[in-house]
Amino acid sequence: CGTVGATIKGKQIHDKIRRRGLLEKDIILGNALLDMYTRCGLLSRSQKVLEELPARDVVSWNTLISGYVQHAQTQETFNCLERMESEGFSPDVITFMCILKACGNIGAIDKGKQIHEKIRNRKGLLEKDIMLATTVVDMYAKCGALAKAQEVLEKLRVRNVISWSALITGYAQRAQVDEALNCLDRMQSEGIAPNTV
Repeated sequence: CGTVGATIKGKQIHDKIRRRGLLEKDIILGNALLDMYTRCGLLSRSQKVLEELPARDVVSWNTLISGYVQHAQTQETFNCLERMESEGFSPDVITFMCILKACGNIGAIDKGKQIHEKIRNRKGLLEKDIMLATTVVDMYAKCGALAKAQEVLEKLRVRNVISWSALITGYAQRAQVDEALNCLDRMQSEGIAPNTV
């Protein structure tokens, strides 16, 4: 239902689930229901489902947070993170990536720095996950903090075409052509071939 946007059918199935009391027993089913409403863009309904779940986990929160990010509801994204943490749930890689994307989308550099600091406090997290590290680079680049984006990229033990492209795009969007071309040269000198981006 979520994939094809079949909201009416999804609501009918939700009613059947509710009548049978199935959400009381199955967090995976609850998360699937959250995902369906989120994919359909019914975020207030998704929020209501989350609040009614007898048990929540990080996946539950991430589903709603990613929905808010996808639908450019940044303040709700940040509020959701605060509620998640206030209930004792620690953000995971997916949570961090979603929040960083929201920060980059609106240029919320201060919030982005706070999230980056939380990630740094979890020793080795950036080193273990290249996609998370790339999202940090991308966030700084979108916020115009290109020196910081480059600093993060330089500290990565492993870089790929996506992390380099995030930085190159940041320089290109601010018409810093020499820096963009320098990054391209450095990327190629590391044996990484350019992609279409």
